[in-house]
Parts: sequence; structure tokens; C-alpha cells
Amino acid sequence: MTTDRPLGFDTLAIHAGTAPDPATGARQVPIYQTTAYVFRDADHAAKLFNLQEVGYIYSRLTNPTVSALANRVCALEGGAGAICCSSGHAAQIMALFPLMGPGRNIIASTRLYGGTVTQFSQTIKRFGWSAKFVDFDDLAALEAAVDDDTRAIFCESIANPGGYITDLDAVAGVANKVGLPLIVDNTSASPYLCRPIEHGATIVVHSATKYLTGNGTVTGGVVVDSGKFDWSASGKFPSLSEPEPAYHGLTFHPTLGAMAFTFHSIAIGLRDLGMTMNPQGAHYTLMGIETLSLRMQRHVENAAKVAEWLEKHPKVKAVTYAGLPSSPYAHRVPRITPKGAGALFTFALKGGYESCVKLIDSLKLFSHVANLGDTRSLVIHSASTTHRQLSEEQQIRAGAAPDVVRVSIGIEDVADIIADLEQALAKV
Repeated sequence: MTTDRPLGFDTLAIHAGTAPDPATGARQVPIYQTTAYVFRDADHAAKLFNLQEVGYIYSRLTNPTVSALANRVCALEGGAGAICCSSGHAAQIMALFPLMGPGRNIIASTRLYGGTVTQFSQTIKRFGWSAKFVDFDDLAALEAAVDDDTRAIFCESIANPGGYITDLDAVAGVANKVGLPLIVDNTSASPYLCRPIEHGATIVVHSATKYLTGNGTVTGGVVVDSGKFDWSASGKFPSLSEPEPAYHGLTFHPTLGAMAFTFHSIAIGLRDLGMTMNPQGAHYTLMGIETLSLRMQRHVENAAKVAEWLEKHPKVKAVTYAGLPSSPYAHRVPRITPKGAGALFTFALKGGYESCVKLIDSLKLFSHVANLGDTRSLVIHSASTTHRQLSEEQQIRAGAAPDVVRVSIGIEDVADIIADLEQALAKV
């Protein structure tokens, strides 16, 4: 839709990327459950395959329902273009794919989801890629880790599991200085709490599985490109700056400018990796985003109250919520996440590992699941589950020590959430 003035976030969350269906007038985005699309004629087909015309060919590449979701998230993040894919992990590979090559590396924060640490430390080696893990509070160490083969810097805006808030402005300053793109996983914050592009990020990735959908029904991912990085400046990104053999020598960046990364991700990434999002999942996520603002307000409000209560409990050793005045990262909240510090954090129990297990087994309202960002309050012991594959040293560095429990605070009545924690802690 077009208006004479910029639309607010809440309006974009409902309207961006969607319009009444031109064929039927349907107001909600239809689920285009189709594999292929009929071409007008042979010339039309040729132009689509040559990227001379934008349209639909095959749903592994693009689908109207999935495109509507990509456009909506792109609008909420303030990007130039976006693609959707099959999961948050797929989004990370899709973000790196146009940038990397055998022998290349990325610099990644030590404060990451355990599955991401494994993906970067182990799985990407099969592509000939590697990762160096650095404490991003140490900007000198971050800059020193960059070498001639580094192709990207990666972090999370609000890190899973501890709710640590990254100083995106400072990290982006280092990325700009060394001429590299900054990739930010914004899953735990959502664009309602943080818009990383405004802080200098080049690319934003999401697990749509979490807050974007908000109800635990979808597995999906989104990659948003800012359109602001000069892929041709350094010669380090030949996939975008040099002729592409699969498209008769098309050079994506000189030809497509701000949309180069997005079109490459569709024409090469989705075409060859096949990490496609299904249209029904995209439809569920579109509906979830319509209430993103309302949900995030309640998530943050509840999380702050629960964290304050936990911090005062005699059996709790520490709480990592950045919204607490005692947090060493509280000063970053007004600048990085001005609407709140999120709803994901950890707390450590004085009784250690066994107390964590007893607590989880005693909770009744909380769901013990390997997920976050649901309307329901969720709990997990990261050291024995999501971060189990890491060494104890890596667990501690990631904020998932053996005596730590991770909670994702939902939107239930906060008195009920606290009462559940109270009865469970009484049994520890």
C-alpha cells in the first residue's frame, strides 16, 4: 500500500507486503499452495529465467504467500530486500552463502545459541569455511581477529540464552573499519525491540519460528538485506561482483545494485540449496506478525516483573536479564532495545545442576521445550539440551553454565507465572 507519509510500525505489521488478492478480493493473504506457475508465452518464460523480468517460476524459488512475508519483515526491519527459507539455521547459511568460499572465515560472538555455535564451529567446515569466536565486548580483540580471509562478522542482538545485549553500534563501527558486512541475528529481539540496520548491520536474520510467528506452529527463517553494502569495493565477494556463469555472465551487484544480495539469494541460493519455506508456514507467520507489537509489550512487561522477583529469591544466585538495574548491560537497553530488554534470560541456582533439573521437573505452567518466543512461558536447562554439545568452558562463555536455567517468559498473567516458579523453587 502507498500513502503520503511513512507508516508506523504497528500499521506495517498488519499491512506491509499484502494487498487484497487481485483475483478474488480476499483481504487475508491466500495460501498459494502450488508448485509451479503458468507462463504467458515462451518469451515470458525466457525473461523470467534470465532475470530480465520479475515473476513466479517455481515455488522452490518464489511463492506469492512467501513473498508477502518476506516483504513484510523487510518493511519492519527497514531493509531493501528479503527472502524466506525453511528455518533460522537455514537463514544463517543463506546469509553466508553469497559471501563465503573455501578457506574463508567469519568472526562470531561467543554469546550465541548453542546450535549456532555448533553450526559455525563444526558443520560449516564441510564447506571449507571456518569461524573464530570472540568476546564482542572486546572490540580490539574483534578487530584483531579479522584477517585477509574473513568475509563477515556475526552476532545476536539479544543473545540466546542469557539475554545479553550486543553493542551493535560499536560492533558495526569495527565492521565498517575493516570493510566487512555485519550479520545480526535479531530473533530474540524481533524488529519491534531492535532494528539492527539502524545500528549499522548489513544483513539481519531471523528464526521466524520464534517471536515473529509467536505461537509455536511454524519452522521458518528470514534474511533481510540492508542494501547498503558495496559488494564490489574490495573484490572479496566475487559471487556478487563478478560475472555469474549460471546467468550468462550476469554481475549481480553492478546490475542490480541494492537488490543484488536478495536476487542472488533467490536465483542461486534457493535454486541450488533448496531451503524453501512452505506457503502455509508463511501464512501462519504473517498472521502472527499482525499482533507482534501487542505480544512483545506483554512479553517485556512480564519478563521484567519475573526477573525482579527471581533476583530477590534466596535460592537464586544470579539473574541475567538486561532490564534489571543490576545488569552490566542495562545501559545498552535505552540505545539498542529502547522498548525493553526482551523476554529471554537465564537465572542460576545456588544448588547447581541437580537443583536446575529438580526445578524444571517441578514446574507446571511452564512448558519444558526446546523453543523460545512462544505466547506460553517456556523453560529449559541449556547445558543438558540446547548447549549439550559444547564443552563446559564453551557453555559458560555462551551463558549456559550447568547451574543455569533459561526461561522465555510468555504473555500469561504474570502472577500465575511467578506462582509457578515459587512452588517449583520450594521443592528445590
